[in-house]
Amino acid sequence: MTHDRPPRDQRDLRERIAVRFFRTVNPLTRRMILAGVPTGAPNVLLLVPGRRSGIERTMPVTVLDFEGHTYVQATYGASGWGRNLKAAEKVTVVHSGGRRSLVRPAEIPPGEAAAILQRALAPCHQSRLLRRLLGPRVRPPAGILRLVRIRIDDTPQEYLAEAQRHPLFELRPA
Repeated sequence: MTHDRPPRDQRDLRERIAVRFFRTVNPLTRRMILAGVPTGAPNVLLLVPGRRSGIERTMPVTVLDFEGHTYVQATYGASGWGRNLKAAEKVTVVHSGGRRSLVRPAEIPPGEAAAILQRALAPCHQSRLLRRLLGPRVRPPAGILRLVRIRIDDTPQEYLAEAQRHPLFELRPA
């Protein structure tokens, strides 16, 4: 258990629904990306070796292309594939249609990640309704928010809290 996230049984209902939604949709998204079918978002597959087992895990993620850099945000927080990505030296990115590339993931410190997220989403319209619906802890990946031109957070402190809950990684060419 991480210190930045409540135990599963104490999660907010909105957070439990979001996690269940992503876990239900991810198998379909994996197949769509491999087949080259548009998913409606800038999605790729990350093939990340397990930090203890070394077994390669496949996770569909949304990328954020911003200022010449490519980022991914740990959707479930600093657990699971986020910890595997943090521990990995190199990972494989599978683009739509099966094209592969090798990248080096680098975790962005929360303060810098907050600034990146704020700059990336600054031109987007703030949705207070979506913020109320999602609550204080649930956020779609920054790549999706930028695609639909909506931001939920507004102050630097809110972006920092988001960056601490959901780490941001830069994917650098290997």
